[in-house]
Amino acid sequence: MTAVDLSHFVTVNDEKTGHLDLAVEGIDCAACIGDIEGGLARVPGVLAARVNYTLRRVAVDWREGMLEPAALISALARLGYQARPFSLQAAESASTAELKHLLRALAIAGFAAMNIMLLSVSIWAGNVTDITPETRDFFHWLSALIALPAAAFAGQPFFASAFKALRTRRTNMDVPISIGVTLALGVSLYETATHAEHAYFDSAVMLLFFLLAGRTLDYAMRRKTRTAAGNLAAFKAESAEKLLPDGTGITVPAAALVRGDTILVRPGDRIAADGVVLTGTSGVDESLVTGETLPREVAPGAVVYAGTLNRGGALTLSVSAVSGGTLVDEVQTLLDKASEARSRRVILADRAARLYAPVVHLTAALSATGWLIAGAGLHQAVIIATTVLIITCPCALALAVPAVQVVAAGALFRRGIFLNAGDAIERLAQVDTVVFDKTGTLTLPEPRVANAASFPAKLVEDAARLALSSRHPLAVALTGELRGERRPFEGVTEEPGRGIRATVDGDECRLGSPEWCGVAAPADPSEAGSVIAFRHGEHTAVFLIRQALRPDAVAVVRRLQERGLDCRIVSGDRPEAVAPIAEALGIAVWTGGVRPAGKIAALEALAAEGRRVAMVGDGLNDAPALAAAHVSLSPIGAVDLAQAEADLVFLGDRLAPVCEAIDIARRARRLMTGNLLFSVFYNLCAVPLAILGVVTPLIAALAMSGSSLVVTLNALRARPPKLAHERPSPVPLKAMPA
Repeated sequence: MTAVDLSHFVTVNDEKTGHLDLAVEGIDCAACIGDIEGGLARVPGVLAARVNYTLRRVAVDWREGMLEPAALISALARLGYQARPFSLQAAESASTAELKHLLRALAIAGFAAMNIMLLSVSIWAGNVTDITPETRDFFHWLSALIALPAAAFAGQPFFASAFKALRTRRTNMDVPISIGVTLALGVSLYETATHAEHAYFDSAVMLLFFLLAGRTLDYAMRRKTRTAAGNLAAFKAESAEKLLPDGTGITVPAAALVRGDTILVRPGDRIAADGVVLTGTSGVDESLVTGETLPREVAPGAVVYAGTLNRGGALTLSVSAVSGGTLVDEVQTLLDKASEARSRRVILADRAARLYAPVVHLTAALSATGWLIAGAGLHQAVIIATTVLIITCPCALALAVPAVQVVAAGALFRRGIFLNAGDAIERLAQVDTVVFDKTGTLTLPEPRVANAASFPAKLVEDAARLALSSRHPLAVALTGELRGERRPFEGVTEEPGRGIRATVDGDECRLGSPEWCGVAAPADPSEAGSVIAFRHGEHTAVFLIRQALRPDAVAVVRRLQERGLDCRIVSGDRPEAVAPIAEALGIAVWTGGVRPAGKIAALEALAAEGRRVAMVGDGLNDAPALAAAHVSLSPIGAVDLAQAEADLVFLGDRLAPVCEAIDIARRARRLMTGNLLFSVFYNLCAVPLAILGVVTPLIAALAMSGSSLVVTLNALRARPPKLAHERPSPVPLKAMPA
């Protein structure tokens, strides 16, 4: 398959543009992102190029007719990167193989470093006692025998990257690493051959070991993030039953469907492609792609989406969108954006790392030249230049911000929070005001029974058990009141359009409409919300089904207020519907009946006061406000437009991810700043010592590796400790209208 096979075209503002995803080999460090994006941006016709550092993927958009997709692969080849069509499965396989290679290299470097260090300690001890020159030379040659093949294998990740960079006349942070290791090995061989007291095989191998430890840790963390980001792929149907013109069905891969195909979707199956219902009626669970937890009743002519679940009868569909262009693919794209974009601080760190390499080379060369001018020998000058290269290796600077970003993104993913903007972490850390929408944001999208406590527990339990035999949304809501065994009654029969019944303890039970159950309906249904009636003999009940607050909404708002955040509600619902919500949550400032333009005006007014606002919403009417806010969050149950406009999307029925995301963002920003300051301080202290010849290559390797480990370990602090979250029962609001 060629790259052209995977490209596709879309029309935006009457301009047709092409899009292609490429898997790129050789993306070894954050500095590679700027090389690739900048190089592709210079190709005529390219509109945008975005590197997904986690997936090692490049997404390219270009104007139709301006270039062929093959030109993009050629441009990457000129930059020193090999590209091929992107496949998530192939990327995962390549990731596994690369991680195994890094682990093998790390193991070999560690084993070699330990053995060489044992020999070095013997030499150091012997130099101050009674070691003979012959024994010292033997230990040095034995160290060389271990170090050279170990470095040749363990250094491959750095050597290959440096060679590609130099071949394309550019530098990256692996260039000074490779030069430093090579110089250290070369100087050590010279020292051994001339019977010198010191050799630096231990420095070179230990340098590789610590660098590999940091790179392996970074890669493993990014791999976890990639796994979390790819979880939505599990919701895609792998195959579909395609109907041929003669009416027979064959099973085909979902990827083989084309627009216009007719497929059969049986009850309980996940729909494989977007399409239009031709025949059949059913209830379709669209919670994955639209957030609506109640099944949507569909009939001929209705549009259904890939990834949704057919809950009712069999459906035949005409395929309208296939793999790659379906609604569930758009959700996957939302998650992929988490690692495509990078914050402004990451970009600054990458630029600093790229500029750092030539500065390091120049510093090392000037140091050697200065010592030669001062009268030192060539041997001493080369030793000092080697020390400068090792101690000023830009690993700590290059890892300072990306390492925090990776850990913070991983912590967010593990809590079910997905980034949709690269600088969202920084902006989220700056907020001082949180504005909530009401319906579907502060409240659960699925209904709950509001008045269960008004009836005897036995009556509620019997009604809930009878409800287990029905798929009606109101009956499903009633089953949430079950506290005992979840086993339906036997002999349940259904009266279409009316309800279900069964005989329990010798008396007939009915569950359905009030008229069918022989009970009086509420006088004002609009105030009561949805109702479902139950009769068991002479005992009756009318259950009110209403929305409920998210289980932890009260606690989360209190936690946000304790952190100094001003919490407000701006909702499109009627004021009388918003008032009980605000009262239950302890929010003093709230507004109801606000149209989309009014929400934007409210946010602009807060911004004019100097506030930095986080907007949390889920509806179509929230989308403009989500785009206008300083930073925005949306639950996964939100409509797709709201998710697309939000900077962060969170899973589940809890509101806690809002508070968790703010905590993680604030912690990450502090760590980013601390890492950058530490990296600068380290180099300001280390470089003069190296130039003055105070430190040896061994001490330089330990100092450089130690600084990288400090930065990486400090980044791990962006992952907050695991907490046992309490999950209180949902809070039904007695006075909340439906």
